[in-house]
This record gives sequence, structure tokens and C-alpha cells, in this order.
Amino acid sequence: MTIQLETIPLGKTDVRVTPLGLGVWQWGDTMMWGYGKSYGDADLRPVYDATLAAGINFIDTAEIYGRGRSETVVGGFMRDTQTRDQIVLATKFAPLPWRWGGGSLLNALHNSLNRLGVSKVDLYQVHFPYSLISVETWANALADAVQQGLTRTVGVSNYNVQQTMRAHAALAKRGVPLASNQVEYSLLDRKPETSGLMKVCGELGVTIIAYSPIAKGILTGKYTPDNVPPGRRSRQYNREYLSKVQPLIGLMKEVGQGHAGKTPSQVALNWVMCKGAVPIPGAKNLRQAQENFGALGWKLSEDEVAALEKASAQVSSN
Repeated sequence: MTIQLETIPLGKTDVRVTPLGLGVWQWGDTMMWGYGKSYGDADLRPVYDATLAAGINFIDTAEIYGRGRSETVVGGFMRDTQTRDQIVLATKFAPLPWRWGGGSLLNALHNSLNRLGVSKVDLYQVHFPYSLISVETWANALADAVQQGLTRTVGVSNYNVQQTMRAHAALAKRGVPLASNQVEYSLLDRKPETSGLMKVCGELGVTIIAYSPIAKGILTGKYTPDNVPPGRRSRQYNREYLSKVQPLIGLMKEVGQGHAGKTPSQVALNWVMCKGAVPIPGAKNLRQAQENFGALGWKLSEDEVAALEKASAQVSSN
């Protein structure tokens, strides 16, 4: 039986998502996450099934995740289970240097639709800004995609304050709302707050979607100075950095105990939701997915939010 969760609108659109989504960067990515080595599709299918059973309706992928493999995997699961109508499906366009105009965005979207096996997506996003091509060029291409019925809504990703305002204005001229801006946001990366992006998105009615809300696994508490994460993550999260994070992890464990034994991951995700953003954590296996689901159904107090933010500020200031 599928649980019914409350939903919230994406920006000023009629597309409604659950407060927690699922990001599927890991589904196909061999470079960062080791897809095909430590886990594969047999591990991911239970994640997909459990996500829908938990009432979560929002799945976010991108054409560059695993060079299209992530979209193919999601599309296969949707077809096998005939669950397309249960999902708010999001993907992204990568404005790579050789892609010069709006036509390249529409071509990429058609390719994504083919991999996903659908006629339209619910949210199509520009994955990152590309300085040689104007924000307005991509915004107009997004509006074309809406008007051609290829996507219900549009968003951006990794856009700063000025880029977000420009995209919003260009789309408004076409009568299309900017639904969302997907950015890295967690207790260990609060740039969306300090840059003023959260404030501007709030004023414009643009939803913040938070990727890496558990800081690529660092906020699980699993990693310590004596147990650094494998692969590329070890460069960003080295022993010195992990030693600075430990007091925050300790507080997260303490706060979680006050909420029937919630884990640091669940506290981290709940904090993001308390800030008004929609976190989209990843999951490589059923255990990770079920832990993510435990962030729903309860809420940190204002005092707990403030204490966590004070501790998180200490990490960057040390």
C-alpha cells in the first residue's frame, strides 16, 4: 500500500512534489559512485519500488548522469512497473561548450525523452550556467519546450542570484514561470543562504531543490578522520575537514535522540525541509533509501534548527 504524503507546489506552477525527493546521480555513474562495481540495477530496483511505496513522487535525473544511463535505468523501472503516472519526473540539459543555441536544448530533451521512454517530463532544468551562451538564450529554449508540450514546467540548476533573476524575467516575458533552482545545499554548504539566493528565490516564488543534502554522505556520521570516504570524495572531505565536522555530527546525534532515535542523515534532511527547500538525497540500496524516508513525519524545533546552524558555522570558521 502506498502512503499518501502532503505535496507542495514547485514554484508558482500546478506541479506538486512531496517534501522529499530522490536524486539518482548514482544510478549509472561510475566515476564518482562506482555504479556497476559495488552496486547495480538489482540494488536500485528495490530503491525505486520502496520510494513509490513510501509516497515519494519526485525523482530527479540528468542526461549527464552516467552519460544517459541514469535516465535509461529510471525509464526501464517506470515501464516495468507501469508507474509513470505516480512520478513527478525531472531531468536536466547540460549546456556543454559545443551546444550553441536553443535548438540544442530541444534536441537534448528529445534524446532524454527517448531514454526515459516518455512523451514529456514534468520538470526540465538547465544543469548549470554557461558563460558564453546567455541566460536568456536557454530560458527562451525552455519556454519553447513548454509550448511544444515536451515538459510541464522548467527550472535551472546552479544559478546564482543574478542568473536566477535573469532567467525568471526572460521566462516571464514568454508567460512561463521559473519553477525551481536546484543547488547544493546542506548543513555543510549554506551558500544559498549567505549569497542571498534563498531570499531572492522566496521573493520570486522559485522553489529551491537541494542536491547533496547529506553532503555526499559526510553528514551520515559514517566518515571520520580515521575513515575518509573513498574515491574522489576524499579530496574534498579529507582527514582535516572531517575532524572539524565531528562536533556537528555529535550534536546531530544528540538532536536525533530527542526525536525517537533519528539518525544524523535524517536530521540533516529534516533541517533542509525546515528551511523551505526540497532535498533530493541519493540512494544506492534499499537501506539508504529507507533511512532517507525516516526524515519525514516529524519536525525539528526552531531551537534545534538554530543550534545546528551555530554548529555548522563553526565547521567553516575553524
